[in-house]
Amino acid sequence: MKAPVDERLAALRGSAKRLDYNARSLAALQNNPRCTLRALLDASGSDKAAIAAHAGHPSPFGQSVFALARGNAFEAMVKDNGCAELVRVLRETLQLTLPEVGYEDLNDVGGDGRAAVRHDRTAQVLLHAAQGDGDGTLFDHPMLCLRVGGHQAFLEPDLVAFRIDGRFHIVEIKSFPILDGQADPTQVRAATTQACAYIIALRDLLARAGIDEQAVSDTVVLVAPKDFTNRPTAAFVDARKQVAALSRQLARIARIGDLVDLLPEGLTFDLDLDEEQRPRRPVGELTESLDRVLVTYRPDCLNHCEMAFYCRSRARAEASLDVLGPVVREQFGGIDTTTMVMGLAHGELPPSEAQSEMAAALRHAARLRAELEGLGGAA
Repeated sequence: MKAPVDERLAALRGSAKRLDYNARSLAALQNNPRCTLRALLDASGSDKAAIAAHAGHPSPFGQSVFALARGNAFEAMVKDNGCAELVRVLRETLQLTLPEVGYEDLNDVGGDGRAAVRHDRTAQVLLHAAQGDGDGTLFDHPMLCLRVGGHQAFLEPDLVAFRIDGRFHIVEIKSFPILDGQADPTQVRAATTQACAYIIALRDLLARAGIDEQAVSDTVVLVAPKDFTNRPTAAFVDARKQVAALSRQLARIARIGDLVDLLPEGLTFDLDLDEEQRPRRPVGELTESLDRVLVTYRPDCLNHCEMAFYCRSRARAEASLDVLGPVVREQFGGIDTTTMVMGLAHGELPPSEAQSEMAAALRHAARLRAELEGLGGAA
């Protein structure tokens, strides 16, 4: 008889302290939803960075101290004097007609080490606002909570929850610039994806009081520096698709037992830490365990997953087309490896019926390449 799911997840993590989900790890769920290894490591609360480093593939994640300082300074300026600058931006840039603003800083409630107390206070304040009983319209640093895979994940946004036209909006304050009305799409997507976790958590908080999810907008307000100045501007970002995608991934976590059941008995990612938190487990033994779990590598994993360099190395060793990205992967539907591509292109591998059309295109491409190389040699 198999052990309960929580016990098997704890066995995967081993002796290390459990790491709970945060907004960043929740957002990463929708970036690569098919990766079983990522799902298991997150669900078990394993330290992906430590595991990757011990396996020989450390990840250079983290912002520079200069970027953090710049971001903190910009956020402080936007929120100074009861968010006066934020209110100006919303009125002037987004042309919003706002009621009299009531600012409340929820960051001071309960202190930094008392997340549950801060969450309770946040729930009280936001529920009063939703029911029309409170005076607040701006809520700085609310402490939200979401139950993920049977565990509580406290989410402490570096944002403001704002109420516009009777609905709550998530405001993301970022230090990357908006140039001529356009921002870097990758950075906007990352900010929006993280905001989705806050939207879902805020909807969950209100739903427990019987308040419809439509009370929380799925449009994110992005505030960032305008052009090359430090003057803030704002834009609405539609997050409906990303909210739906993350909601599906959260539902998948609730079914994590289905993935656990596919694992070999006794499999663990335990690093066997000593008293000084140094791993004692042999590297080969750890990588053998990792290699037994399905991974789905994509180049953009390098932007958000601590295991990306391990997975890239494994995909390269397996000659997987995944290393070339999803666009190339989709072009070669039914063909999994570069070895298979080259075999079909040179006629060394008989194609299946489903591969016949692609094989003909590859052989044609190979002939053209050979002809061009021949012309180059003749010249």
